[in-house]
Amino acid sequence: MGAIAESFVSYAQPLFDQSDGSESQMQRAMTIAQMCWNLALLPEDQRNAAIDGFKSSLEMADEDFTEFRQEVILPMIRRHVEMFPGLHSRSPQSRHATSAGSLQTMLHPAEKFLNKIGVMPPPPPNHPAARRNDPCQCGSGQKFKRCCGARK
Repeated sequence: MGAIAESFVSYAQPLFDQSDGSESQMQRAMTIAQMCWNLALLPEDQRNAAIDGFKSSLEMADEDFTEFRQEVILPMIRRHVEMFPGLHSRSPQSRHATSAGSLQTMLHPAEKFLNKIGVMPPPPPNHPAARRNDPCQCGSGQKFKRCCGARK
């Protein structure tokens, strides 16, 4: 299993533990975990409206939904923030420069997390003096155009 799948299963584990282990219960736990994961990624000002939007699709009475929200949804959102703080520490609007004088590019929080756990290659280092056919300055032994220059 890949790192992302393992992270998600670890995140959803409390819901799996509460199920009876049947296929339908495990599928329900997975669906709820996915819903909570997506809610956790929303900005807080949009999250409450999205949670209220799920109420009709879950076909729960007001009282039941309020309890579900307090006992399942909000704890899973807090769990997400605790397990994946890097996804919550920067807004998607944050920007960084890829090289001196280049256009600003977005670094989505998910990319930052995937980079941190080694799933994505790091952003290319700034090599302003490197020419295409020179050995790459990162020390890979490849030509710059086939290494860090290819990722720009």
